[in-house]
Amino acid sequence: MDRRSFLAGAAAATAVAAGLPARATVAAPAIGSAAPEFQGVTAEGRTVSLSQLRGKVVVLEWTNHDCPFVRKHYNSDNMQALQREAKERGVVWLTVVSSPPGEQGHVTPAQALDLSRSRKAEPAHVVLDPKGTIGRSYGAQVTPHMYVIDAGGVLRYMGAIDDKPSANPETVKTASNYVRPAIAALLEGKPVATPVTRAYGCSIKLAPQTT
Repeated sequence: MDRRSFLAGAAAATAVAAGLPARATVAAPAIGSAAPEFQGVTAEGRTVSLSQLRGKVVVLEWTNHDCPFVRKHYNSDNMQALQREAKERGVVWLTVVSSPPGEQGHVTPAQALDLSRSRKAEPAHVVLDPKGTIGRSYGAQVTPHMYVIDAGGVLRYMGAIDDKPSANPETVKTASNYVRPAIAALLEGKPVATPVTRAYGCSIKLAPQTT
């Protein structure tokens, strides 16, 4: 088995919260391959697609504002700090909400904008994905689930935000962040040292697929 296949398999097997089973029906995208193309509507009502962002490093952050693991990173300003750093370096940060109506974390466009303002979050856009189309294509299973895509549209990192699978904000102080060095490596034209990690957080309950 080559390294790319191994990493893709590892992501499918381990990108879940502690104690939660992987969804066997979801095939994770592969590190080193083209990131899945998507088109979504932002909280401002604009349409954004991955192809429009070619030439920029892109970060995808799956979120659920009611999830204690997400609150850990926002209440400590950890997520906002990463977003600010990304913005300053010309990286496009997309926060994706894949919770459907009736499930924890679902927001209306107005609620999404209010959350960004109240938390002083600075993503380029909040993308609303209530049908789970984008979440399913990326195999996103928990919040926060992080992906970093290079300027050529190739997926270079997927997994956890850091190495402390806890909802305690105090753990941020001693955590090793995975997203920050992944971004830095891509901006410097270097390989990402740790391309796949075990994501942790609250399980994403995607809307049922319709035919």
